Amino acid sequence: MIQRVQSIFLVLITICMVVALSNPIWEKMGAKPSEMAHLTALEYSQQQVVAAQAGLPQQVAPSTAVTPVWYLALLIAIVGLVALYTVFQYRNRLTQTALCAINAIMLTAIMGIVLYRTLYTSKSYGSPGDQGEYQLGFYALVAALIFNALANRFIRRDEKLVRGADRLR
Repeated sequence: MIQRVQSIFLVLITICMVVALSNPIWEKMGAKPSEMAHLTALEYSQQQVVAAQAGLPQQVAPSTAVTPVWYLALLIAIVGLVALYTVFQYRNRLTQTALCAINAIMLTAIMGIVLYRTLYTSKSYGSPGDQGEYQLGFYALVAALIFNALANRFIRRDEKLVRGADRLR
C-alpha cells in the first residue's frame, strides 16, 4: 500500500535531499563586500580579496580557497535513496522502521557536519560574531529530519494497528 501517509513523508524526505544537494546550505559575508564563504553539499569555499604586490597600482586579486566536502553529498544522496527504497518496503513495517532509524542516524551526522563547518571552522572567516546565513539547503535538511520522525511514527502506528487486529482474531 504505497498510498499510506508514511509513504508521502518518505517521498518528501527524498525531495528534501534533492533540494539540499542542489542548493547552497550556508553563506557568510566577509569583512569586505567581495569576500564570501559558501557551503554546498559538495564544497566549502572562501573567497578573499588579496592585495596586489608592492609597487603595482591598487589592483586586487580575488583568491578562492575550496575545500571539498564530498562526504556530505554522499550522505545526503544515501539518505535520499534509503528513503525512496523504504517507500517500497511497505509489506515489512519492521524493515521500514529500521531503515527510518538508519536515516535518522545519517541525518543527525549530516546536521553535525553542517553545524561543525558553519559554527566552528568558519569562525575565523570574516567577523567572528557573525554566524552567517543558513540557506534553502539547510532548511531542507531540517525538514527531512522532521519528515523522517513523522514517517517513523506512522509506520509504528500501522504496526500497532496490525498487531492489535491479529490479537482479536
